[in-house]
Amino acid sequence: MTLRSSIMKIVHQEDLNFLLTNRIPRRMLTTFVGWFSKIEQPLVRDLSIGAWKFFSDLDLSEARTTDFPSMHACFTRRLKDGARPTDMDPAVLASPCDAIVGAAGTVGDGQVFQVKGFPYALSDLILDEAHAREFANGTFVTLRLTSSMYHRFHAPYDCRVESVTHISGDTWNVNPIALKRVEWLFCKNERAVVRTVLGGRGHRVTLVPVAAILVAGIRLRFLDRPLRDHDGIARTFPVDATVAKGEEMGWFEHGSTIVVFAPAGFDLCEGVREGRTIRVGEALMRLPA
Repeated sequence: MTLRSSIMKIVHQEDLNFLLTNRIPRRMLTTFVGWFSKIEQPLVRDLSIGAWKFFSDLDLSEARTTDFPSMHACFTRRLKDGARPTDMDPAVLASPCDAIVGAAGTVGDGQVFQVKGFPYALSDLILDEAHAREFANGTFVTLRLTSSMYHRFHAPYDCRVESVTHISGDTWNVNPIALKRVEWLFCKNERAVVRTVLGGRGHRVTLVPVAAILVAGIRLRFLDRPLRDHDGIARTFPVDATVAKGEEMGWFEHGSTIVVFAPAGFDLCEGVREGRTIRVGEALMRLPA
């Protein structure tokens, strides 16, 4: 067994992993890493990215450039043209991000699951009961980005963005270990509720990017401001932005999660199941006939 595999085995031990990534001053560490990751100094950059590669499966072969001024620039890297082709079938809602599929299924009795046995109320996630009722008997899927994945997310369909509600909150880790231990975790963390209407169809689909520990910033191309207020207040910003299917919508400044909600009549595409890795633009759901 190599040194790396020995260290990774220890780090991935559940109790220790939970302790190291959650029982710490989460917001303070997140603020520090946000500052530290943007230091544009070659030695700091190289050591930081080197440590990141050691502890993850970071692959930069698809990056548009590998000449990064800082670790943050590596986090938020763009990909080479054509690296993520989009399924343009008008009957398909595409995945907005690279991710591992978490819980997925039907919104029943106003509840969804973060993992099996851990339900939460949709209205607690988006803080709007009327909005939550739009997805009664609808379909949801949780898409978890790991730290080494591509961190930008894209429009799953031609759509118009109606509004964004930013909900400040905590920065719990969103890995499977924490999801099995912290109830209503997504409802505790900082998140954004992005309301869209699909072009030509009228269906309402909502994306909820959920931030996590370390660099918890969520950025949206159609809002000229970082979503980083941590004062416990939910703020709604009216938006009237048209985004084409596959077009970039925004990015995380570190790995996290996007939960996608679609109304009744949408179905998960074949092969979309818990544990599967999916990429931007691949088929995620099928629209009603």
